[in-house]
Amino acid sequence: MGTGTGEVAAFRNVSKNYGRVKAVNGLDLVLRPGETVALLGPNGAGKSSSLDLLLGLREPDSGTVELFGGAPRDAITSGRVGAMLQSGGLMSDVKVRELVTLACKVHPKGHTPDEVLTTAGITEIADRRVDKLSGGQEQRVRFALAVAGANDLIVLDEPTTGMDVSVRRQFWDAMRAQAAAGRTVLFATHYLEEADSIADRVLVLHKGRLIADGTSAEIKAKAGARRIGFELHPSDGGRLDEALLRSLPGTVGLDIGTRTDGVHTVRIRSTDADAGVAALYKAGLYPRGLEVTSLGLEQAFLTITGEQDKDDEESAR
Repeated sequence: MGTGTGEVAAFRNVSKNYGRVKAVNGLDLVLRPGETVALLGPNGAGKSSSLDLLLGLREPDSGTVELFGGAPRDAITSGRVGAMLQSGGLMSDVKVRELVTLACKVHPKGHTPDEVLTTAGITEIADRRVDKLSGGQEQRVRFALAVAGANDLIVLDEPTTGMDVSVRRQFWDAMRAQAAAGRTVLFATHYLEEADSIADRVLVLHKGRLIADGTSAEIKAKAGARRIGFELHPSDGGRLDEALLRSLPGTVGLDIGTRTDGVHTVRIRSTDADAGVAALYKAGLYPRGLEVTSLGLEQAFLTITGEQDKDDEESAR
């Protein structure tokens, strides 16, 4: 298979076991040029194992993994892939500029050190020793090493861990620039708001399997629910009847709070918001500040993985 197929990376029925643990279980997945792809999943879902297989750090027990139509190691040694992983430390007793300069020199298509320092936003710490950096600064240095050359694919495993909000924003500005230059970006993250705002495509792994693949909007739609929010005021006769709220058509989740002034705040997750709202009024309630919104990506993620857990439990019986 050649790169003319338009495939940057391909997993074909890939499995990887560690003893009795199925870290990756029959994974089929294709990445295409220019995509920015978020890889989501709870702890133990197989995200890091999948990235290790993609980068040739581990071999699959079955199935095949390809990068640009060939073996992962071939793509990496030719300088087509940059990676920022959780595992592995940085060289100590060297300055940031020295480490970045080394990475640029050994890369087959290396950029200039100053260019890389600017891209990673670490020019101001270039003369600082690596072992004197904060956790967030270390992450930015790792990013600099990942983009030390003209890669076609950038792989990032939890890249913004340890970064504060402003630095995370700067980091994703830099990643958007990489994507705008036509590079494919694959990142695993626990920050679902990053996936929602950054990714063209979202992949959800669960127990080593791909259970959802689509845009952020498509993933939310897959969860099949919307959020109904409103207040019940005692002055309106807005009695709190939890049993009634749970019995509304389509209700699959309910969160109730009560303020010090006695006003009840209600959030309902519903698969049929229109019928649910109609039933509210039919029951004689007067909801104030009524809002019906789509689920956020985090709620959709929890819904999808929760439903998969239930399916797995039923299958095991």
